[in-house]
Amino acid sequence: MTVSAAVRRHARERPDAPAFVTADDRLTWSEYDAWADRLAVVLRGTGADGDRVAVLLPDGPAVHAAYLAVERAGRVIVGIGPRAGEREIAHLVGLTGAQALVTDRPEIAVGLGLDAIDPVPARTGDPSRPGPDLADPSDLWLLNSTSGTTGLPKCVMHDQQRWFAFHELAVGAGALGPDDVFMSVVPAPFGFGIWTAHVTPTLLGAPTVVMPRFEPDAALALMARERVSVLAAVSTQFVMLLDAPTLAEHDLAHLRVLFTGGEMVPAARAAEFEARTGCAVLQFYGSNETGALSRTTLDDPRDRRLRTAGRVIPSMQVRLLDDDADVTATGGPGVAACRGPLNCLGYYGDASANRELYTADGWMRTGDVCTVDPDGYVTVVGRASDFIIRGGKNISAAQVEDEVGSHPAVALAAAVAMPDPVFGERVCVYVEAPPGATAPDLDALRAHLADRGVGKELWPERLIVLDALPRASGGKIAKGALRDDLRRRLAAEATP
Repeated sequence: MTVSAAVRRHARERPDAPAFVTADDRLTWSEYDAWADRLAVVLRGTGADGDRVAVLLPDGPAVHAAYLAVERAGRVIVGIGPRAGEREIAHLVGLTGAQALVTDRPEIAVGLGLDAIDPVPARTGDPSRPGPDLADPSDLWLLNSTSGTTGLPKCVMHDQQRWFAFHELAVGAGALGPDDVFMSVVPAPFGFGIWTAHVTPTLLGAPTVVMPRFEPDAALALMARERVSVLAAVSTQFVMLLDAPTLAEHDLAHLRVLFTGGEMVPAARAAEFEARTGCAVLQFYGSNETGALSRTTLDDPRDRRLRTAGRVIPSMQVRLLDDDADVTATGGPGVAACRGPLNCLGYYGDASANRELYTADGWMRTGDVCTVDPDGYVTVVGRASDFIIRGGKNISAAQVEDEVGSHPAVALAAAVAMPDPVFGERVCVYVEAPPGATAPDLDALRAHLADRGVGKELWPERLIVLDALPRASGGKIAKGALRDDLRRRLAAEATP
């Protein structure tokens, strides 16, 4: 089975059923199948089998038709996030050696010296068959970028079979089936968006609601209109939905599952989302590189679903490492590493990055410091590199963010290290307030934490309020941008 074969089957057996839905468009399985075929013929006119074809499109039916067409043309997809800047695009094209660019922005292709291919004309016309489909789901299929917050991205190699294995776990976790209606608001090139919009709904034959750019009020309206039952959103996005003024206006009775993740899930806001929508919040913990190490399911107790990253997935053989020492038997803390069917194929064209990704004996590192309790539940303590070292004490930025985020006037929080001549680093927190609310000042926030019994080491020592926290291309909070902002502020304050 491949994604292409699944689409062909649905086009034959349920041709008029919807595959993708937008605010003003519906694409049936037969239309999806034919669009991909016609575009694949165009792609086969450029380059040779195995060549890379970059795809730079907003989220919508066209980007999925393009991915399917690249597969059917015998090429490898280079998925570029729709919010990528020109420097990132040029880097990914150069690194992968892409020969063509499927895009609605031809000027970018021209600037890079690539063939520009507009997918829209291929949506209609005479049906065409491009040739044989991808036959082996273990072949290289997709190259996508990490959604890191600093520097140029690395490029992750994917085959289809890792996502088919992920699909089986997702179906079991959320009791997913062909009668579900999916909505994925995560950009398609990234792993979370791939399985929630391009793979799992296709294997099930279920429709997927997509939008070119996430906007909370418009998303809620679409969820109500299409009776969405399965929503996929990173934590920042579901918090924005929760804070949207129109949330109470929409009937979301059909929504039963929210898959989230991408960063530490704020437990208090997740509980509020469940209370206001009636759905269950689930997550997979992992990364674009590792796939999932653990998951929560509908069978897990509520406190486990919301306050842990779920149970270890047995086939992923999770270890906890303290430097080179294996501390799995004690439950950690340690950097989580794994080896199993959900792992990617490594980084493309970057031997030094692969040396950092893998241990000497072939286990893939996550970069996250975790604990595992006796029942097998994982708790993410923080990033191995995302600690604030104050006076020699390691303070988890993720823990600070979780506690600060419990304040009712804080929608999102991000903790970063603030250089200090005495302590080395102090805790600086950036916050974004919910719509219509005023964020607390530093004294009020610290009083709130004191009332919660939070230890003083987790209290912020500086608070900066922004209208909106910056996002990286994958939807996560862009901490690199926040660190740059803090450096500029400190430099300005130091200037006489």
